[in-house]
Amino acid sequence: MSQPKVAVIFYSATGTNHQLAQWAGEAAKEAGAAEVRVKKVQETAPREAIDQNDNWKKYVEENKDFPTATLDDLEWADAIIFSTPTRYGNLPSQLQAFFDTTGGLWSSGKLANKVVSGMTSAANPHGGQEATLLSLYKTVMHWGSIIVAPGYTDPCLFEAGGNPYGISVTADGNTPGDNIKKAVKHQAKRTVEMAVKFKG
Repeated sequence: MSQPKVAVIFYSATGTNHQLAQWAGEAAKEAGAAEVRVKKVQETAPREAIDQNDNWKKYVEENKDFPTATLDDLEWADAIIFSTPTRYGNLPSQLQAFFDTTGGLWSSGKLANKVVSGMTSAANPHGGQEATLLSLYKTVMHWGSIIVAPGYTDPCLFEAGGNPYGISVTADGNTPGDNIKKAVKHQAKRTVEMAVKFKG
């Protein structure tokens, strides 16, 4: 069976989802993905908004040269893992704007049968994580992609908070702990395994 190509695409304002994406990318390689691309979504917030938050400003400046996701990454990938913060239980406008450019790929069927999984974060445990992942998956269903959620397929998922829709973390300014890292890696490896099965 051929090994899948995996795109890990994230939006991050202060670094939490960047870290989750890096771990997911590492795990996809460990699981035998043919190639892995880790890309950020373009920042679209006005500079005056970014400058009001020192952590956001610092992150943007430090990662201005990090590779940016394009539509080619979506078309290229067999499996896609998204990592995104929540905004009032919805997707951030930066990721939504990226999704809003996918109409051409969608209408030509080039997003159908992709294997997709999602991860998220919020400032507190009930900040809308599940709603954000469901919002992400609504778009994916329109694409005709195949959602691979972690469910409760490993005990590490309970240790990481027990969200069956995808790993979700409390973004408190600290690097997520080893329990989160383990769960992210499980979710990424599961995504690769399912992509292998669909590729046949």
